[in-house]
Amino acid sequence: MIPSIASIIAFLVTFLLGYKFIPYLKKLHFGQTILEIGPKWHKDKQGTPIMGGIMFIIGTLVSVIFAFVLASVVRIDSVEYLRVFTQPNGTISFLAGIVMALFMAAIGFMDDYIKAVKKQNLGLKARQKTVLQALVAACYLLTLYLTGLRTTYIPFVNHPVSVVSGFGIIFWPLAFVFIYGFTNAVNLTDGVDGLASSVTVVVSLFFMIASSVMFRFESVVVCAALCGALIGFLIWNLHPAKVFMGDTGSMFLGGMVVAMSFYINCPIILILAGILYLLEALSVVIQVAYFKATHGKRLFKMSPIHHHFELCGWKENKIVAVFSLVSLIGCVIAFVIIKLTF
Repeated sequence: MIPSIASIIAFLVTFLLGYKFIPYLKKLHFGQTILEIGPKWHKDKQGTPIMGGIMFIIGTLVSVIFAFVLASVVRIDSVEYLRVFTQPNGTISFLAGIVMALFMAAIGFMDDYIKAVKKQNLGLKARQKTVLQALVAACYLLTLYLTGLRTTYIPFVNHPVSVVSGFGIIFWPLAFVFIYGFTNAVNLTDGVDGLASSVTVVVSLFFMIASSVMFRFESVVVCAALCGALIGFLIWNLHPAKVFMGDTGSMFLGGMVVAMSFYINCPIILILAGILYLLEALSVVIQVAYFKATHGKRLFKMSPIHHHFELCGWKENKIVAVFSLVSLIGCVIAFVIIKLTF
């Protein structure tokens, strides 16, 4: 029942925060500035409060803390909810994922603050954001190494693969690119009301089930808490959104989905579980490459790809539904692979 309790608490905290936090953001005039190049109907969203991601960040943290305190009080040793805290360096490696996500959120907060105060949609400069994200990713990987990460799992390989000898050392630079890439991919997905939230609910459910199958119960709690918090946020974020998560929220989610993939020690599975994030990021890369190669022509009407479908006439709720379904398909395939591997 611990994951269920964590999920319910996260939902309630996030949802109830909306009643106070959203009016507070409006009072501070922390509203979104809409790009001129975006769909014309997005102008109606001008001034919608940003930084709403703080709501589900608080909801997630409160519920996770409560869940582990509850587990320690009732001493649920039989299902090993506290296993992570009894292993050498287990506490540090587990908390490192949450701390990494919080630092990513802090970078997003700086970006949102510039947008909200200076009324500039661009926020932090790309170089500034890249350097900060790279530092966070490097520190996270260094922490994992120092706390004993020596192997990782690869789909269809039924034994852990060394990442400290032979060809396996390529894991570290690839993991660095992986963290940076997926964090920004989740950020790119946040462009339609409820999209990033809905897709990440699906991804969180996958990691919750996968963590259970792999007997990583501490990860089950975190995934359940994040899922509940996002559902609470979706009540305020579905079209027409009353609040946006902002880069504060999307960068936190990016950090969390990456952390969840490392919690089960199979980060590569995020390529399938996070297929929607990957498609969003690839659509931007393809659009830019095609634009340069054809001297100004565009393959998509606009990127990321959710804006292409918007300009094709799709309603925002339809985009959310279809993209969430694509994410679900990727997660189902990922789960089948997890079962075959473990």
